[in-house]
Amino acid sequence: MPNTKSAIRRVRRVKKQTFVNKVRKSKYKSAVKHMEILIKKGDKKAIKKYFPKFQSILMQVAKKGVVNKKTASRKISKASKRIS
Repeated sequence: MPNTKSAIRRVRRVKKQTFVNKVRKSKYKSAVKHMEILIKKGDKKAIKKYFPKFQSILMQVAKKGVVNKKTASRKISKASKRIS
């Protein structure tokens, strides 16, 4: 148990931040899965429409530090190669 006022506040803050990070990570994972599904289907029109949003989501998550920037870039690159 936290003993000081600042430690108590810190526990509350960490709890909130953990929730926010979970939401972001979930958003990231679902974007990757959605892109995989579209690639497997081979629906070029849907892929072209979703790809900019996919890139945006991955870079937002990377910017916040939930996922490493290089990991996000690698995922975008691999998806881009599979599309072309």
